[in-house]
Amino acid sequence: MSQMEINQVLAQMRILAAAAGSDKTAEAGVTSGAEFGQLLAKSIDRVSETQTSASALTQAFERGAADVDLPEVMVALQKANVSFQAITQVRNRLLSAYQDVMNMQV
Repeated sequence: MSQMEINQVLAQMRILAAAAGSDKTAEAGVTSGAEFGQLLAKSIDRVSETQTSASALTQAFERGAADVDLPEVMVALQKANVSFQAITQVRNRLLSAYQDVMNMQV
């Protein structure tokens, strides 16, 4: 690679880094409580949907449905388990943060 090509690549990288930096400030901005509440509600709904679909697959497998395989059921159950554990950890972190804020002295 010649010196000129390297300089062009570096210039493009600087332009992209500057563009990414300006996007980060918009993304890193403070979100409103309503947006956070909506995000949390959507996450809980997704966990509920995952658990419901895993339960439906399990029941279909138990009934002997021909289109449901055991590996599919096991994967769905694991996804439901992981998503539930993740949302539980989020809840624990939120409660811990709330308790820390409430224990702060003004």
